Amino acid sequence: MSGKVMTLLPLKHWRKSNRSGAESNCVEVGHAPGIVGIRDTKNRHDGTLRVDHATFAAFLTAVKADRLR
Repeated sequence: MSGKVMTLLPLKHWRKSNRSGAESNCVEVGHAPGIVGIRDTKNRHDGTLRVDHATFAAFLTAVKADRLR
């Protein structure tokens, strides 16, 4: 540990993925400068995965290409 403190910027503008199902598998995406947050719509307080924009873009590309099966 380097002794540096990481400040988590608040994520804003949460939106439900338009690929989420109506009743299950729902995720929301939020944004902060340089960061994308991903969370479960039904369990918003159970945690948020935070990644940089490049990582999120690579994830979306893999999903759209059906490479995650």
